[in-house]
Amino acid sequence: MLRAIRVVIDLGMHLSLPIPDDSPVGAGERWTPELAREFFGRHSGRSVEMLDSELIRYLGGPGQAIGYKLGERAWLAGRDEARRRAGADFDLPAWHAGALAQGSLGLDDLRGELALL
Repeated sequence: MLRAIRVVIDLGMHLSLPIPDDSPVGAGERWTPELAREFFGRHSGRSVEMLDSELIRYLGGPGQAIGYKLGERAWLAGRDEARRRAGADFDLPAWHAGALAQGSLGLDDLRGELALL
C-alpha cells in the first residue's frame, strides 16, 4: 500500500494530475504538497515526520517512486532469468556479487545484464 501511495502522489504532483473524484482528500483538485500529505497520512498511518521526509524526497526527485519500483522489477526479473538459466547451479551470493560489479546501468540494460550472470 505504501508503494502505491508513493507512486500516486509522485506522479500526481509532478504531472499536475487531478485527484480522483471519489477520493476522500481533495477530490477533483490538483495535487499539492499539503493535499499529498493529508492523503498519505490517511492511507498509511505513518508519523508526520515520515510523511514530510517522503514528500520532500518526491518533490526533489520527480519519478523517484516509480523509478524505484521499475528498478526493483528489473533486478527481480534479471535474477529470476539467471536462476532459470543456471538451474541447480545458481549461486545467489555469487550472482549478487556479479550484479553489484556491473556498476551503474540504465534500466534498459540492467535486466539483460543481470540475466547473463
